[in-house]
Amino acid sequence: MTTQQQIPRHTLRAAVANGRMNRRAWLVTGALVVFQIINFADKAVLGLVADSAIRDLGLTAGQFGFIGSAFFFLFAIAAVAVGFLAGKVPTRWIILTMGISWAVLQFPMLFGGGAAVLLVTRILLGAAEGPATPISLQHVHGWFAPKDRGLPSSMVAIGSTLGPIIAAPVLAWIIAHPELGWRWAFGFLGILGLVWSLCWLLVGRDGPYSHTVHKRGQAPAESSGGGNAAAGAAAAGGTEGGRDSIADRADLLKIVPIRRVLGSRMFLVAVLAGAGCFWAQGFLTTWSPKYLASVVALSPEMIGLVSTFPWLLGAAALLVLGCASRFLMRRGVTVRWALGALFGAALLCSGACFLVLPHVGGAAAVVFVTLGAGLAMIYPLAPTAVAFCVCSRQRAAVMATLTGLASLGGVIAPAMVGMLMDRAGYIPAPKGVPETAEMAARLGEGMDLAFWMIGIYLVLVGLASVVLLNPDRTAARLQEKFAFNG
Repeated sequence: MTTQQQIPRHTLRAAVANGRMNRRAWLVTGALVVFQIINFADKAVLGLVADSAIRDLGLTAGQFGFIGSAFFFLFAIAAVAVGFLAGKVPTRWIILTMGISWAVLQFPMLFGGGAAVLLVTRILLGAAEGPATPISLQHVHGWFAPKDRGLPSSMVAIGSTLGPIIAAPVLAWIIAHPELGWRWAFGFLGILGLVWSLCWLLVGRDGPYSHTVHKRGQAPAESSGGGNAAAGAAAAGGTEGGRDSIADRADLLKIVPIRRVLGSRMFLVAVLAGAGCFWAQGFLTTWSPKYLASVVALSPEMIGLVSTFPWLLGAAALLVLGCASRFLMRRGVTVRWALGALFGAALLCSGACFLVLPHVGGAAAVVFVTLGAGLAMIYPLAPTAVAFCVCSRQRAAVMATLTGLASLGGVIAPAMVGMLMDRAGYIPAPKGVPETAEMAARLGEGMDLAFWMIGIYLVLVGLASVVLLNPDRTAARLQEKFAFNG
């Protein structure tokens, strides 16, 4: 039986056993933060080039919105498929494959691709980026004990908000530069992706809590010493009546049928809430710059700056909520209240801000776009919470399936907004012709209706999340009725 005294000093296992993670865990976390930065910069680039691309490629608002939605056509399928694959393949190799794919798919637009090429590359890029968030979370969870996963998970999630923050000013400068232009925005991201992939090849490793490590018989140090029987008893016992936190036993859970997890009301609520988050992301990455240009009447330079505000707020919200969840779980608060309720409350506030947005303009519109969309950037808290109800081998599959289904909100948002703009009578101005005040007003009319719809939706799913996003109760029921040894 392995004890802490038998573990060689100055090794990673010793660091885990003593509760002090070494630098490798945080180095991997930092690399995944950058990975997520590139991931969301790839999404944001389409919105930043919207005006130039629409004019140069001769697209209507509806057509451009369709291209924005196309990013999510294969997103869900790829997320689910790769999530199940991650139960058998080390996630570091999956992450490397994604990084290289993202980079390669940026170059066709740099070399003169038209509307059809833009459509195809966005579809393929969506497939390559679909598994990014669940696989990143699965990988970082392999480096930290259950009660400590809230903060590193939030840090990885913050990378998704930092992407547009960092990329928007840089890409706006590239787009406005007369010797570069909007096509080089894609080229820059391709080069950046190749550099990151090389770095990951050197530093990416699987952590001591990874399911691939468990397969080799190297159980996490904090779990060793109890034997399989004790582990099974602890996993099955625990969350009786939902009073105890599943975080105390998350790495001792047995395998359960995936269909039972996917059929739980907690999972359904997480999917519906996640769809609202993806709607906000879809709006930000496709239509927000156009809204700021036409309705708020900002200059191109100011658009590059203001476009970062929702992502900055999202990063701050994720950091605060991540620290809060870590603080609460370390003091015995259940995952339901430490993660699920905080997630739902933030969505409630986001929905309220979207409901206010149609009634304000100018600087106030910037404030409420920032608050509404920024508070909806907390989606990664949902899969992090849901992951507590299954064993490490099944987490990637469950989180990926959740992400894939929730991403339908991202499919709906760009096309929905573009359709509502078309129905309001908006017609994009030809290349070289400034947009009229009448067309700007019609654009705003279509977007205001979209804000009403998403505002009501987010309020409802926020309330449902507070009440029903309860991994502690779900884990207890699954372990009691359906657990088996895998």
